[in-house]
Amino acid sequence: MQADTATSSPSAHLHEHRAGDAHYKHYTVQRSQSVLAWSLVLTLGFAVVEVVTGFMSNSLALISDAGHMVTDAAALGLALLAQIIAKRPPSARHSFGFGRAEALAAFVNSLVLLVLVSWIGYEAISRFSHPEEVHGATVFIVAGLGLLINLLLAWMLSRGDSNMNTRAALVNVLGDLLGSVAALVSGAVIYYFGWMQIDPLLSLFVALLILRSTVGVLRESYHFLMGGVPEQIDYLKVGADLEQVDGVCSVHDLHVWDMSPGEPALIGHVEITDLERWPDILHAIKAMLLEKHSIDHITLQAEVATK
Repeated sequence: MQADTATSSPSAHLHEHRAGDAHYKHYTVQRSQSVLAWSLVLTLGFAVVEVVTGFMSNSLALISDAGHMVTDAAALGLALLAQIIAKRPPSARHSFGFGRAEALAAFVNSLVLLVLVSWIGYEAISRFSHPEEVHGATVFIVAGLGLLINLLLAWMLSRGDSNMNTRAALVNVLGDLLGSVAALVSGAVIYYFGWMQIDPLLSLFVALLILRSTVGVLRESYHFLMGGVPEQIDYLKVGADLEQVDGVCSVHDLHVWDMSPGEPALIGHVEITDLERWPDILHAIKAMLLEKHSIDHITLQAEVATK
């Protein structure tokens, strides 16, 4: 259906990829949204339960877990929306398509998680000096159910499509899984031993673990949105390999970036000895870049080398 839309648009011939062009079509038809949709329903449903019981039991560990599940639901909803947008084909106003929507969703999700971690840290530190009464039994029961839900969500997301967007959602769920474990332990310790400080202590520990994972996704999505060179590609090595191709004298104005996560592109100027040899030189360059650097989307301008 998406392919039909792409070929029937007024600008279709401008976006068309012909024989010898890159295989990437600037949209993701094959990606399924069912895993994210079911994850969203489960997360949002249990988030309501945890929010209510968290405040009823006065447990910071359970409230932080509830808050994390609410942000999980928002993150999953944003991830789902991004995948739907990313399936749209290129248009006259968006010639690169909408693949960057997934990285944008991952970036926004990470920023929200940083806010949540900051709030948990603030509340945990304040409760060390002013412990509050917590209903351990309620925390233990609800956290146990939350742990089962998060295990199911983590399993579902790990078996879905692997991309920056779903990895960001998985980081959220894994962080929430840790939150459920912390709340479970907190409820048991408070119920059997009455030690209230365990609640903010475990909350702070989980917040630090979530922060570590979040920073990684935030760095990756920021690097992509800023048009950085893909992590798996050595920019200097690409330039050196280009200049080793027979007939190439030098390369300049070279740029390498990801059009969408996992889809690198390259543009540049190539100085060659003889313009009549350009078709053969270009063929050799394409084969080399694909084999050595997995770069398929290439746009190069040939120029006669100046003496």
